[in-house]
Amino acid sequence: MPLVRIDVLQGYTAAERTSIGDCVQRAMVETLGVPERDRFQIVTEHQPDGFAFNRSYLDVDRTDRFVMVAVTLSSGRSPEAKQAFYARLAELLGERIGVRAEDLAVVLTENERHDWSFGRGEASYVVIPKEQWR
Repeated sequence: MPLVRIDVLQGYTAAERTSIGDCVQRAMVETLGVPERDRFQIVTEHQPDGFAFNRSYLDVDRTDRFVMVAVTLSSGRSPEAKQAFYARLAELLGERIGVRAEDLAVVLTENERHDWSFGRGEASYVVIPKEQWR
């Protein structure tokens, strides 16, 4: 179960924000092996004074349509799978709502299965049999 945070500046419609989340989920399912129904997302829209980013970091030209995606997920994906995720997400966002690849930044943060609790005050993947994880 990845935990996804999506941050954007004001200006995206509610439908576009939902579509961004849909694109992130689809890309994770297709490239990282995330189960379809494992969707936990926080989408935050910011006023300009609440979302600072370098508009030209690493010579990439960013606009007010900039999207920051931060995903926390269990470790184990290869560098190739991660690159496939970045590319697929950029492709989907471009196709569905016109977000330029230059306006997308993604960070993946990995942890271990014992770092997750989905309720009951338990380390869920430690106390729940593996066959029930999905």
